[in-house]
Amino acid sequence: HPMKFLFLFFLFTIGSLSNYAREERVSKMPNLIILLADDLGYGELGCQGNKEIPTPHIDGIAKKGVRFTQGYVTAPNCSPSRAGLITGKYGTRFGHEFNPTGAKNEKPGYGLPLSEKTLAGSLSMAGYVNGLVGKWHLGGTAPYHPFRRGFDEFFGFTHEGHYFVPEPWDGTTTWLRRKVLPGGGKGIRRFGKVIYSTHLGNEPDYDANNPIVRGSQPVQEEEYFTDAITRESIDFIDRHADKPFFLFVSYNAVHSPLQATDKYMDKFKHIEDIQRQIFAAMLANLDDSVGGIMKKLADENLEKDTLVFFLSDNGGPTRELTSSNLPLRGEKGQMYEGGIRVPFLFQWPGKVPAGKTFDRPVLSTDIFATIHAAAGAPKPKGKYVESYDLVPYLTGKYKEDPHEWLYWRQSNKAAFRVGDMKIVRQTPQKWELYDLAKDPSETRDLIKERPEEFQLLLQGWEKINGNMVEPLFK
Repeated sequence: HPMKFLFLFFLFTIGSLSNYAREERVSKMPNLIILLADDLGYGELGCQGNKEIPTPHIDGIAKKGVRFTQGYVTAPNCSPSRAGLITGKYGTRFGHEFNPTGAKNEKPGYGLPLSEKTLAGSLSMAGYVNGLVGKWHLGGTAPYHPFRRGFDEFFGFTHEGHYFVPEPWDGTTTWLRRKVLPGGGKGIRRFGKVIYSTHLGNEPDYDANNPIVRGSQPVQEEEYFTDAITRESIDFIDRHADKPFFLFVSYNAVHSPLQATDKYMDKFKHIEDIQRQIFAAMLANLDDSVGGIMKKLADENLEKDTLVFFLSDNGGPTRELTSSNLPLRGEKGQMYEGGIRVPFLFQWPGKVPAGKTFDRPVLSTDIFATIHAAAGAPKPKGKYVESYDLVPYLTGKYKEDPHEWLYWRQSNKAAFRVGDMKIVRQTPQKWELYDLAKDPSETRDLIKERPEEFQLLLQGWEKINGNMVEPLFK
């Protein structure tokens, strides 16, 4: 019968097209995952030398791929660093220089400028399904919603931080900062599973007007949020395993508030310092979250078809979290190495070497170009280039450093690196000069010994700085 023939032809054609699409995805369009930790210090992973807190799942990415020993971010704190990652540019190129916190997230104009193209936006045009799970912090008002910046799905929050469970924080131990202890006085005081400390002022009001949302609708999330991120990430992979996807897993761990579940606290009861114990428990929970996501890739037979980056958005705030940046100097918010050099890992089985280190400087903006090249998506055109596909450097095709120079600016703080020499200005009008090859801990200021070299670097910084724009918000 003619109609029966047409129906069978239709079924055959659809099946063939479906198989063809699957083959194209596997062979030419790898899945893409960025795992971004929050405030994780340079020295806190097992693969980075930490023997106190096991991180086998994150270390597994280094074993199956490459560990960058000199991986940098574009800013020493959350929002401008994330702006650089998702655009492939220094935030100072487009006015995203500072880190809005609290109610500033809800002000008009406070967010990633709408003129900037995002990684998710270009991947969407290349045929990817894009998901964001966790923290956004690139604008808390309607124009900046992840849906309007290229993401198809969003589960998380839009401000700089969030409590990991709702009040009264059942099943956790919580460390809170206050200017005055409950009942008066200074120091540290424990009330059951809540510890108060006056060592760094008040805990920010993270949850004010900052709900956890699915899409744009608030949800009451009862599960510890790192575990919720795992659940949602695995679900995203499960639903999109048959198509090319980009998954941005943006953790808020190990960012404050320090808050850990009983299960993980028990694993580290041998650590006497309660602040450090909570941090260790949070990091172990984060590592298991990464493990859950990587296991899902293996279970779906997607590991070889998936490119995975793991990094931190900035250095650890040591006094706030105990998060260590050793052997580097400084912490979050500073232009010393401890504020801007981070744990930085990359695996892509069969495409990049396994179990190797890459010991020259790379920048978080390079993730942008690397992913575009892997996806076969044309990189957005622009006047400035500070994003390089890392694969040719890792395979030995290119021998030189990816970057001729690295630049930073945030208000009066600044830094500039060429080769192994770095100038840094942490306080107004006071520049310092370091040889990072001989002194990665920045202990010996060479500015008086090598004034001509300092002047050359300063001239380089000033030339680059002249191409930057004024901040859009503070």
